[in-house]
Amino acid sequence: MQKLTAEKRTVFGKKTARLRERGILPAVVYGGPKSKPEALSIDAREFQKTWKKAGESTVLDLVIEGGKAKSVIIHDVMVDPVKSSPLHVDFYEVSEDRKLKTHIPLVFIGESNAVKSQGGILVKVVHEIEVEAFPKDIPHEIEVDISALENFSDHITLADLTIPARVTLFGDPAAIVAKVDKPRTTEELESLSADTKVDLEAIEVEKKGKQEEAEAGEDAANEA
Repeated sequence: MQKLTAEKRTVFGKKTARLRERGILPAVVYGGPKSKPEALSIDAREFQKTWKKAGESTVLDLVIEGGKAKSVIIHDVMVDPVKSSPLHVDFYEVSEDRKLKTHIPLVFIGESNAVKSQGGILVKVVHEIEVEAFPKDIPHEIEVDISALENFSDHITLADLTIPARVTLFGDPAAIVAKVDKPRTTEELESLSADTKVDLEAIEVEKKGKQEEAEAGEDAANEA
């Protein structure tokens, strides 16, 4: 099992910006049956390496200041929308004898004949699925083989996914996971390009709002 080390944090609110400048990421762990939320700080580089490998479904060992390891998952990561770097992390403590409901990413593999030979456009309708299982049984990811998409009339549904034993899948079995659309015309592509221009000002406002929300939440947790 992968391990992350952390220290208890005494810096909150807007002052956490100074931590990030030093390569330290503010975090919080909660969810234990008898424990209160703990404010933590972790090495940003160490976290990013672990996050890339484990994702948000793999159980990790979180060691706080050399103490007993807590079994946790990466529950939520607030990301800078411009730099794509983590700003804050929420860890959720789990118990091996209690089932956990979480989201698992889908990984699309294989080659679709409708895309390769007919010039179709692969449409990934669903990128993650909700499952429930004991922590040790939760898969890191679920593979979706798009080679089943031979023609434009074909599609892959939730019912077509191969789910490991002891794992319960939530959702409508008939929900479409992936399909292939017919090629778009030049006019359609130009229209799509015009509709997807990035509003940088809106992104900055959203970023500021999320940072303030996280800082307010930390202050409230600290006062509790």
